[in-house]
Amino acid sequence: MTLKTGIALSLLPQIIFVKWIGSHTDWIESYYSNGIYPFISGVFRFLFGWIPFSVGDLLYTALIILALGYLYRNKRKILSHKIKFLRDIAMILSIAYFTFHFMWGFNYYREPIATKLKLEETKDYKELIDFTRQLINKTNEIQLAISKDSALRVYIPYSQKEQFNMTLSGYEDLMKKHPFLSYQQPSIKTSLFSKMLTYMGYAGYLNPFTNEAQVNGLLPNFRFPVVAGHEIGHQLGYSAENETNFIGYLVTVTNKDIYFKYAAYSYALGYCLNDVRRGDAAVFDELLSELNGGVKLNFQEMTAFWNQYENPLEPVFKSIFNSFLKANNQAQGIQSYNAVVSLLVAYHKQYPL
Repeated sequence: MTLKTGIALSLLPQIIFVKWIGSHTDWIESYYSNGIYPFISGVFRFLFGWIPFSVGDLLYTALIILALGYLYRNKRKILSHKIKFLRDIAMILSIAYFTFHFMWGFNYYREPIATKLKLEETKDYKELIDFTRQLINKTNEIQLAISKDSALRVYIPYSQKEQFNMTLSGYEDLMKKHPFLSYQQPSIKTSLFSKMLTYMGYAGYLNPFTNEAQVNGLLPNFRFPVVAGHEIGHQLGYSAENETNFIGYLVTVTNKDIYFKYAAYSYALGYCLNDVRRGDAAVFDELLSELNGGVKLNFQEMTAFWNQYENPLEPVFKSIFNSFLKANNQAQGIQSYNAVVSLLVAYHKQYPL
């Protein structure tokens, strides 16, 4: 048996091992998420965090070019040696699977953040409505304080670099309340592929191989702070999308800046209103009517932003990502983003707005 064949055949045992050890949440939490991973993450943030552009994006570009070049140069050889080519593909997948899990992916199986914060999540519809009304009052209040006119939308007047720095300040404040969310050696930047991310329908991503947190640089400033906080949440070892949505909200609302607080409250409000609408359209309409006109304009701004980039391939990318999440211990798939609502309601029962 050649080395290549051995590596290729190791893919199946790896998958079995990951599923087995993933059932031992306490092991993952103790030995990986709070043991090996912080060291790995710290090393890569130290190596690449100071570089102003995305090293990971360049790495992906180089790999794609090399792969296409290889296929072009060796197309005849591939056709005449199909089994060897499939073996090589399996070998590459095996290496990628191992590297992904070792460098970040085992975090999909860690202890839920609700357990760490001792939150009791429920799906009580009345609690959701009450909490949504509180968010409406907070959002309206801050929108009016900023704009001095309930009909005007809020525009965050900071550059993206300033917002990154302010997000880091928010983590310093959040760490005092929740030390396990301490963030050192920052590596946060905009993606070189922001246009492509937008067409795919993504606001940002964490590169698991370089540990760079990346935000879609085309996003309206209204949403930018929460997404930056969300991607750093992934760097901290939280893989579940509902948990990083929650962390993104938490660090943004903790920030002393009024614009950041508005971004956080309106972000949470959007998710809560969606849940209310699924439960009762009439209640949704009633709550929506209580929103200041300026807040509605901000929501319309986000809708218009994504609508202008709609394309036939976006559902395909979403479907692929949905399958990826389900394969990595997120049974709800892409709908897990919406599961942030129960975390928000449970958290603010302990820490009232």
